Amino acid sequence: MSVSSHLKSLLPSREDLAEVKRHWKGDIPAGITTGVVALPLALAFGVASGVGAAAGLITAIVAGIIAAIFGGSRFQISGPTGAMVIILAPLVAQYGVGVIPLLSIISAVLLMIGAMFGTGRIISLIPWPVIEGFTLGIAMILFFQQFPNALGVGPQSSPNTLVAGFQAIGAASFPDALIPLAIAVGTAILISLFDRISPQFPGSLVAIIIVTIVVVSSPISVPDIGEIPDSLPAPQIPAMSLGLIEALLPGAISVALLAGIESLLSARVAAGMVPGGTYAPDRELFGQGAANLASGLFGGMPATGAIVRTAVNIRAGGRSRLSPVIHGLVLVVIVYAASGVVSVIPLSALAGVLFVTSYRMIPQDAIKQIFNSTRVDTLLFLITVVITVVFDLIWAITIGMFVAVMAILRHFANQSGVKHEFPTEDSRIRVLRIDGAMFFGVADRIQEEITHMQSVRVVILRLSRVGIMDATGAKALTDIVATLRRTGNKVLIAGLRTVHEEITESLGVVDAVGSHELFFDNMDDAVAAAFEIIREEDEEKARQEAEAQRAAEALQAAESKRRILKGKSLKNANDPATSPGDVLGQRMESTRERLRSLASASRKLASSSVKKMLKLPRLPKINNSKPDEDKKLES
Repeated sequence: MSVSSHLKSLLPSREDLAEVKRHWKGDIPAGITTGVVALPLALAFGVASGVGAAAGLITAIVAGIIAAIFGGSRFQISGPTGAMVIILAPLVAQYGVGVIPLLSIISAVLLMIGAMFGTGRIISLIPWPVIEGFTLGIAMILFFQQFPNALGVGPQSSPNTLVAGFQAIGAASFPDALIPLAIAVGTAILISLFDRISPQFPGSLVAIIIVTIVVVSSPISVPDIGEIPDSLPAPQIPAMSLGLIEALLPGAISVALLAGIESLLSARVAAGMVPGGTYAPDRELFGQGAANLASGLFGGMPATGAIVRTAVNIRAGGRSRLSPVIHGLVLVVIVYAASGVVSVIPLSALAGVLFVTSYRMIPQDAIKQIFNSTRVDTLLFLITVVITVVFDLIWAITIGMFVAVMAILRHFANQSGVKHEFPTEDSRIRVLRIDGAMFFGVADRIQEEITHMQSVRVVILRLSRVGIMDATGAKALTDIVATLRRTGNKVLIAGLRTVHEEITESLGVVDAVGSHELFFDNMDDAVAAAFEIIREEDEEKARQEAEAQRAAEALQAAESKRRILKGKSLKNANDPATSPGDVLGQRMESTRERLRSLASASRKLASSSVKKMLKLPRLPKINNSKPDEDKKLES
């Protein structure tokens, strides 16, 4: 997607208006119901965060309407939430209420930048145990945060909510503190009873009305909300300076991160509650940024998508962006028409509302599932809960993500390794299948397993099951090939995935192997090539052995002849009775002996010839010969 197309996707479209036209009949009653349910929550969260009930109402109105128009979910209800209270309360205690609008604007800018850079998929990178641990931690903090109002004491000095809750118990004046505590507990009980009637029934609002009437009608005196404006303030840019912005930046990053995570999580849950429901992550971030910007300009507090109110909207029939807008308009009417009534609501009653809210935030089913899963997931969940309660949300997410990454790397490392395959009975061919991931966590171990081999001529590295390969893995593969070749092995590569070709070539794997021709797409071709290499090497070895044998035989014959000649020479040279004259006499005697032998042989040959002639048959008589001649012939 091009940059212009991405930016265009962050803005409202005609499809939004078409959805309103299709679903407006169901959206109007759903918006009214959601607005009534949101009123006590907006007041309670405003008071709990330290910015006041008026700021909570302004945020619910302004942020709710703007997020409905610009957000990425057509079901989302935005406004102040319990998670945001956890971050804002310490900042209000440190810098004062006046910095909250500026904090909201800075976080809005960060959210919009994140949307433009396409970071909306961040929710998918956070492990489920971290999110559930984060949610449980927020619920616990929200519960402890209500102790001061429930006991009728003011805000405590400790910035840590857990410590401040116990400080409130120590600061409470008993038995006077039992009155606001009874109001808080009574409100919580009424809400629980009314919620059994119907999930859409505004039990919180009805409970607050009943408790307020009882308190106002009785002589008891408890802290209340106090005066709130009967109209929305005019938008204005809050006072700012470079030093103040630098001081608020860490808090603004926390607010932006929390707003993004909670809004995306709520949008994803909402999409799953409606058949065919969808949401646009980047547009949701942009919409929350626009909502926080508007809230800051009107003097409100940071807002985020609210899972509880969004669920109420969907169950009441809300299906388009009209219902969140109606929710905001209902709150506007209440501000204009009932500001005097709202001002006398007891703070302890709002504490009771948030007691119920914190209890409902506990992910009971998820906790059971996590404890029934792996030990790593359980540990990850518990670490996130503890860090959320003891430190803060950002540290919880950061450390939770770190532990999750370490667990993932450990899992990859355990799944990765080298398997020996034997496609043939020829032990000179070895197939090594690398499974899992070739990354920095396992590269050294794989390299050690592969390079320790003996009596092998051809090694086939099968990489078809390598799903991940980083630079360290590719470098280790290069070193493996180089080591195998140094020990006299031929190396073939089979099944290298296309996505890994670039990194392996750039880090020298091809050069280490020797040629692209030694890379094969499948094992059959690689094994056939290995057999061909073995055959050629065997033929060459046989030829060399034959040549060596012939050379050895020739050398042995020459050596034997040399030894014989040398032995005769040494015998003659070492005999003292032998002189040159004797040698000559011996030779002459030998010659005479041979001549005598020849003469004897000649005589024997002649005698033999005569005997043969005597044995010749007689010739037949010839009749016409003369008598004298016949006698001569006979003689």
